[in-house]
Amino acid sequence: MRKFLRFLAMLVAAMALAAGLGTLVPRPLWPAAAGGEGTRHILVLKNPIHTDIAVPLDDGVRRRFAFLADAGLPIEATDARYIVFGWGGRAFYLQTPTWSQVKAMPVVKALTVDASVMHVDIAGAIKEPHPDVAGFDIDAAHFSALLDYIAASFQQGQNRPVVIEDAGYSTYDRFYQANGHFNALVGCNTWTAGGLRVAGLRTGWWNPLPVSLWWSMGLYN
Repeated sequence: MRKFLRFLAMLVAAMALAAGLGTLVPRPLWPAAAGGEGTRHILVLKNPIHTDIAVPLDDGVRRRFAFLADAGLPIEATDARYIVFGWGGRAFYLQTPTWSQVKAMPVVKALTVDASVMHVDIAGAIKEPHPDVAGFDIDAAHFSALLDYIAASFQQGQNRPVVIEDAGYSTYDRFYQANGHFNALVGCNTWTAGGLRVAGLRTGWWNPLPVSLWWSMGLYN
């Protein structure tokens, strides 16, 4: 038992060190050359364990993600302002709509290996400034690259992404099968960080938690 506890303590210390270095070491190491004018305003949203990327709705985005309307999401609504995208573990995402409903098995899968899903929500105006909202202005080329990154995360069925039937928290969100596998090292926040780097922003080298991603975004952008 003593050896196990020593091993566990060493593992926790190693993870803490890796998370600290992952926050302080930027990725990419050097700032990219200046792009065009930042005409598109994207948002990063966080809660204690998860982050999402919100992209502003316009006609081009509606055409790009037209399959969302086929699943009943109101992307054409006059008060719809953003599509909010998140990638995560299937079991935890689908079985934990609120913190009071946390169950053991989804947590175990989140800490080991799980299938992944895309969660898509339609949002109206999002308040800024806000402690849980970070906004960035990016140019058109990087915005297009970000949309490509998000679209590539959806698992394709017959000519369109595969919606998970009867899965969602409200009438304004849906779940889709996603590419890749979720685990404690490669999770929702590393997906968000990857999208931000595609969008021309810098993050920490490894950001498994929202707090580390938030710190690195503030340090390097």
